[in-house]
Amino acid sequence: MNTTPSSRLHFTSTTASDRPRSDQDQPQDDATKQVRAAGERALVLGGGGSTGNAWLIGAIAGLFDAGLDVTEADLVIGTSAGSTAAAQIAGATPAELFAAILAAAPQQRTGPVGSDRGRVPVRPAADHMERTGKIIAAAEDAADMRRRMGAAALDMDAASDGSGQTRWRATVAARLPSQLWPQRRMFITAVDAHSGDPVVFDGNSGVDLVDAVAASCASGFAYSIGGSRYIDGGYRSNADNADLAAGYARVLVLSPFGGRSRTPADWGLHLATQVDELRARGSRVETIFPDSNSEHMFGASAMDLSLRPPAARAGYNQGRALAGQLTEFWR
Repeated sequence: MNTTPSSRLHFTSTTASDRPRSDQDQPQDDATKQVRAAGERALVLGGGGSTGNAWLIGAIAGLFDAGLDVTEADLVIGTSAGSTAAAQIAGATPAELFAAILAAAPQQRTGPVGSDRGRVPVRPAADHMERTGKIIAAAEDAADMRRRMGAAALDMDAASDGSGQTRWRATVAARLPSQLWPQRRMFITAVDAHSGDPVVFDGNSGVDLVDAVAASCASGFAYSIGGSRYIDGGYRSNADNADLAAGYARVLVLSPFGGRSRTPADWGLHLATQVDELRARGSRVETIFPDSNSEHMFGASAMDLSLRPPAARAGYNQGRALAGQLTEFWR
């Protein structure tokens, strides 16, 4: 499915049968047949920074402890921090991952307390938001925005000594319990920094899982894989990229940003639009967002490491509370 008129999907998989066809290639007259052709259950894990990753793990652990194992999805789609979570749940149990977040050494809080109970972002995060906000405002459409984001990242890299690539890969690798692609199908999103084309990595891409996740989380710089450069998968369409679940009978979306998008609504990239299109094609879709008591830990506070334990606990409590409502839907 492609919700952006001027964009195209670019799967790095070399297996043609694994690639979804474009809107123009897919028949529109029988949504049920489209759904059955792809698979049963898809789990969408959205981006949301460090606190978003913790919330995702907590929510999955809460669901699991209440008797609902969503890690058995036929397809897991991960974007940015959600790509880290997708890789993590493929290599360790939800309980192990949740416990590791709670057991981590306490982190110093960053920034003063804001009026919304969150932390005013430290300067690098604020500068990044301001810089990317200007790029989005100047862009004509989504494809133009992706090209501009890629060009900006490449410009920043040209001024660096290149050592950040090695450090970033090591950081990402340390977060993953396993560096092998799982047997179950997994999509990791990114954007080609040179062309602005959306990219989806999977186990047939010939790319290490660590590199796919590092590319999907590359916010503000371009990550190198072979001769190509990639930026954060959140720029593909939105922080969730739920459209990639097209054809699956049941789709569960966990969105740390609550479905919010920084792009104009008329670009057709908002999660709500993608959910509507999935349902129109015959999928049953459920979404889980942070509740009102925890949403202050995301957005501007998403990179505050001190908020990871409370974000994970908030997600856990939501997961346990919602498991009963979701059991019939998922099973």
